[in-house]
Amino acid sequence: MPPSSSSRQSKSFDRLASPVRRWIWRRGWTSLRDIQERAISTILDDNCDVIITAPTAGGKTEAAFLPLISSVLEHPSEGGFELVYIGPLRALINDQFARLEDLCAAAELPVHPWHGDISQSVKARARRQGRGILLITPESLEALFVLRGLEVATLFSATQAIIIDELHALLDNERGIHLASLLARMELATGRSIRRVGLSATLGQMELVKQYLRPHAPEAVELLQSTSDPQELKFQIRAYAQRQVQPTQGAASEADSSVARRSVAKHLFGRLRGSRNLIFAGSRQSVEWYADALREMSEKARLPVEFFPHHASLSREHRTQLESRLKSHPSTSVVCTSTLELGIDIGDIACVAQIGAPFSVASLRQRLGRSGRRAGQPAVLRMYAVEAEASGTSDPLDRLHLGLITCIAMVELLVDGWCEPPHPHALHLSTLVHQILSIISERGGSNASSLYATLCSKGPFRQVAPQLFVRLLRWIGRPEVALIEQAPDGTLLLGHQGERLVEHYTFYAVFQTPQEYRIVTSGKVLGTLPINGILQPGMRIVFSGRRWRIIQIHDRDKVVEVVADRGGTPPPFGGAGGLIHDRVAERTMEVLADASLPVYADEVARDLLKCAQSEFARMDLASHPICHIGERTYLIATSSGTVKTSTLALALKARGYATEVHDAFLYVRHDEDIPPVEDTLAGFASLSQPSASDFLSGKENLLIEKFHPYLSPDLLLADAASSRLDFDSLPELARRLIAA
Repeated sequence: MPPSSSSRQSKSFDRLASPVRRWIWRRGWTSLRDIQERAISTILDDNCDVIITAPTAGGKTEAAFLPLISSVLEHPSEGGFELVYIGPLRALINDQFARLEDLCAAAELPVHPWHGDISQSVKARARRQGRGILLITPESLEALFVLRGLEVATLFSATQAIIIDELHALLDNERGIHLASLLARMELATGRSIRRVGLSATLGQMELVKQYLRPHAPEAVELLQSTSDPQELKFQIRAYAQRQVQPTQGAASEADSSVARRSVAKHLFGRLRGSRNLIFAGSRQSVEWYADALREMSEKARLPVEFFPHHASLSREHRTQLESRLKSHPSTSVVCTSTLELGIDIGDIACVAQIGAPFSVASLRQRLGRSGRRAGQPAVLRMYAVEAEASGTSDPLDRLHLGLITCIAMVELLVDGWCEPPHPHALHLSTLVHQILSIISERGGSNASSLYATLCSKGPFRQVAPQLFVRLLRWIGRPEVALIEQAPDGTLLLGHQGERLVEHYTFYAVFQTPQEYRIVTSGKVLGTLPINGILQPGMRIVFSGRRWRIIQIHDRDKVVEVVADRGGTPPPFGGAGGLIHDRVAERTMEVLADASLPVYADEVARDLLKCAQSEFARMDLASHPICHIGERTYLIATSSGTVKTSTLALALKARGYATEVHDAFLYVRHDEDIPPVEDTLAGFASLSQPSASDFLSGKENLLIEKFHPYLSPDLLLADAASSRLDFDSLPELARRLIAA
């Protein structure tokens, strides 16, 4: 632990309760970290809301719990949970229970884990005791409201503070708005404001984060950021060239495409074997491929298998056993999706490997924070980029090597200390429907004005105007939807479909795994693809190394019908993924426009980067972002993230163009009777108030979140326009492109 002041001489230490001080002595701590010193004073001196940010393993959990537990011991309650800890993962709840149980045992303060894997008898005992520390997930807190709404006020009557862990993972998604609604409902039930303490290692614009934690008084939130010396970071980007093959080569194509990936696996095997590591490989399919390749290498070398897969499709028992091995066995490497990104304690990790770039810098920073947790030990990041060999006949985007360029851009933004801010303007109508059903179930009925006050005026759905709320209620009350119904006295009750949803155990979670759509051509299933973006007939995607044109989307059956598109050799990326921020897209263009070569890139990566920069300069995309690359075909460098680029693509599609989105680049093609793209962009630039309804046909797949199937087409459109599309930015983007 880096020295800040001797714990025996620390004034903050002396203010802690005796059982807490004894626990620190037993742990052998010789000092408190700077963030802990400041948090103790802030929390004990005031009752303000607090955000505590520090690197992973920087002591932020103790910074919150040491003073809060001391406060509870100094001011014990007669009944009700004194502290509530909310974590996004069951494994994180279990991990915190193990850490707190010893601390609280000496203080005779009970600790209660509460999630889907905890037995009903344990939960019943916690309710009977009704005091101590409650460790709970948002979904289990939701279940308390639905199943035991009358007990909520009593259970939380004595709560002094709510600790929200991994705050960054909740800021900008359904779970985050869901938790914000539950916190507002808890305060309404208890009739008082309850202190909120947010913990996170990765946060962007702090004013927006404060607004999330306390929407009606963000200026009163106290921010505590660690001032300890930054951790030493060692990182390298390695690139591997993959031979480009023609789609007609069939099985040979798969064999050739695996050569570069096997080179990545061979390097991982040689560098990571014998130590404890995390390997983030992206999709579940990719995780299984690399885990299998590494297992095969171990067996061929007659060495113990040290590489294991970890993703959400595996059983809980398998994942739990693997997490335990990772903590205890010094030679364990786990190939994972994002499942091990969040802060469960998995011990000292020597290295984090990242295959390809994640979709956010915040995610990369969180993953890197798993490494270098011992004092004096650097955090180590190895990034791997698999790029197609480029030739004169290659697709232009192949020659720009966007996968490698994005890796470089994200590493540079990581070093700069930047990460993505939350998105404050989303409507979150899917989660709003969920909360309407939850409140009606909790109260046995409600009226429209009470629902609006609880959820919108006093809750987190402040972007929803009264007129929109009424439209939503009327729609979900229609007989064919039947989520709610109205009694003669005006009370809103659950309809038969609403009752069926609320009574099922899956109701408590507002999120769902991105829908797997079957990709079908001529009746043959090519495979499945998780879809979390907006697709439309006529758009092009890349799947299984080939380019396809969408001819029809069946949302209810989760099917995308495609036909082969023969517009040249396809780039080896595309399909669907996360939302890339505008700043990442801008830095990508800066890397391409720059002539420098990063020292942290290996020789192959530097060679590919030089080729990409040369191609970018040849097409003069920095000065002229609309590049005519073929007959009625353009490549547009939007320098914008996924939301704005996808919005431009849909707008052009509505005017008759064929479009294809690749991160911050856009392919555009048109027939003879369609004007040049510059003319259409000039028309977009002159728009005063563009609307999504002006450009969308209603055939797009807008059913992305869990309760979207219960919304009308116009409500779906409004929801998409507030979060995944940005038509307000369309005129400015068009002006910038044609001006250049």
